[in-house]
Amino acid sequence: MEYRKFDHTIIARIDRGEEILEQVREIALKEKIRLASVSALGAVGEFTVGVFKTGEKQYYANEFRGDFEIVSLTGTINTMKDEFYAHLHMSAGNEKGEVFGGHLNRAVVSATCEMVITVLNGRVDREFSEEIGLNLFRF
Repeated sequence: MEYRKFDHTIIARIDRGEEILEQVREIALKEKIRLASVSALGAVGEFTVGVFKTGEKQYYANEFRGDFEIVSLTGTINTMKDEFYAHLHMSAGNEKGEVFGGHLNRAVVSATCEMVITVLNGRVDREFSEEIGLNLFRF
């Protein structure tokens, strides 16, 4: 991975074989990011995304392997109990144009991933909601 910082924007290239969430974490910790918006595109060879079933308050994961183009990767970087926290969603399409997506658990780059991280002034922490079953923004 390589990246450059331009004012409040970080442009990153995540390379073949690297796991996307690990690289986001590395950038956020190195740059001391407390609040940011993330967007990316590229190609992955394996990824795991989940869906949250609200009635059960539980995530269910789906794993995919093959050649996939990232159609959309979006989310936030912030904190929970003063520690790094990222919430990303990803959609990726196969050679037939079928798209699969959800809450990003893991994604390994097969060619490249081009990411833009927009660092925001301020801070929003997260707190677990018993009612919802998720870590929600706490303002």
